[in-house]
Amino acid sequence: MLHPKRKRFDGLLLILYINLLIIGLFMIYSSSQTGGEAIDLLNLQSSLGRQILFSGVSLVVILFIMTISTEFWKTFAAPIYVISIIGLVLVLFLGAEIKGARSWFSLGPFGFQPAEFAKLGTLLLLSSFLSNFRTDLDELKFQGIAMLILLLPVGLILLQPDAGSALVFTAMLIPLYRAGFPAGYFILGGMMALVFVLALVLPIQLLLFSILFIGLASLMLSFDRKHLWTIALTLLAVVSIIAWLEDFAELLAGLLGVFLLILGILAYREGRGRYLAFVCILMMISSILAFSSFYVYNNVLQPHQQERLDVWLNPQKCDPRGALYNVLQSKLAIASGGLEGKGFLQGNITKLNYVPEQTTDFIFCAVGEEQGFIGTFGVILLFTLLVLRLVQLAERQRTDFSRYFIYGVAGIFFIHYFINVGMTMGLVPVIGIPLPFLSYGGSSLLFFSVLIAIALKLDFGNRLRQG
Repeated sequence: MLHPKRKRFDGLLLILYINLLIIGLFMIYSSSQTGGEAIDLLNLQSSLGRQILFSGVSLVVILFIMTISTEFWKTFAAPIYVISIIGLVLVLFLGAEIKGARSWFSLGPFGFQPAEFAKLGTLLLLSSFLSNFRTDLDELKFQGIAMLILLLPVGLILLQPDAGSALVFTAMLIPLYRAGFPAGYFILGGMMALVFVLALVLPIQLLLFSILFIGLASLMLSFDRKHLWTIALTLLAVVSIIAWLEDFAELLAGLLGVFLLILGILAYREGRGRYLAFVCILMMISSILAFSSFYVYNNVLQPHQQERLDVWLNPQKCDPRGALYNVLQSKLAIASGGLEGKGFLQGNITKLNYVPEQTTDFIFCAVGEEQGFIGTFGVILLFTLLVLRLVQLAERQRTDFSRYFIYGVAGIFFIHYFINVGMTMGLVPVIGIPLPFLSYGGSSLLFFSVLIAIALKLDFGNRLRQG
């Protein structure tokens, strides 16, 4: 007699979660053992002991979430969001100040970061809002509501200030895009981010000329007879480069200005007035942003915030024994591992505390030094498979709420592991984002486990309905 296939939780996602959890415990054990003495696994005064405790708590929470109805999360999304916002407000007044940020509630030897809970609350409410049949993202009103849901916790977190946690909320843009949020906003946001970064690297005058030249190129290539305009654009580029190198900035500005005026008249006569206005507005916004970025960096940011950006974009300006020290030691630890690594518990650079925050933000250095390229590639592969599996789960959901939520979970994990690994290699700024399941931290471990649990439960409920 044939029996119907039993519906089970997604085994692959669960296996990936458990593997990363175990790797994290081993790496925290290795990074914590700076001497030759053994570490008491049950000692709650040690990082490993507390992490084991929270690992057990996380597993219990996962089992508890599996007993909750899938409808609970959509029904109570708004109350959870409101509670998380209250927590972000209270921490500004009652939180403990750690390293200049007031973002933690201290409970004896333990701490709780309300920003982690706010990520969950925001993702739940945003998914619920986007899945509502009345929501029409083509209307400005609903676009505004969606952005308000997202930006309110971000603003409160920036007041702490905690730029790292605020940056993770960009993961919520993935369900927004999947729900049909206008692509133009994403293009504009990406352009603004690029201009902001370039304003910190290039001379402001060169950046403004580049914006003007790109605007001219957009206009020239919009006309017919593109091969002729391409030749003209190439000649203009050569003349502009020569003028810049010969320090004829005024001549270059006049030349590009004349070309812009001529092209504007031609575009207007050919009925391309709307496109001309669009290009001019983008050029104006980019120029304003370039000046704003330059002003904010020099007049608003604190010295330590400037140093973080310089470490990323202008390391030649930084003191190797000061702001650049963390990244240099991190790179050295990872590079010293070679192909196969030095072996478990054999990482002398991390053991001698040359790498700061080696059990939290820079835990990836321990992997690189002890397990080498093979180990780091394995960890990155596990995280990549985790994200891809979550995307697969999201696409097979039958309800919009489940789909948007799981897409958001995938985005959160991607942002965390991409930025954490990137900052240990100097590819992105050092902003204090933990590596999921590997970095020490009870509230972050619990948060990531809850995300996995809800994704598993939503997917399981979806497959039950399909059955």
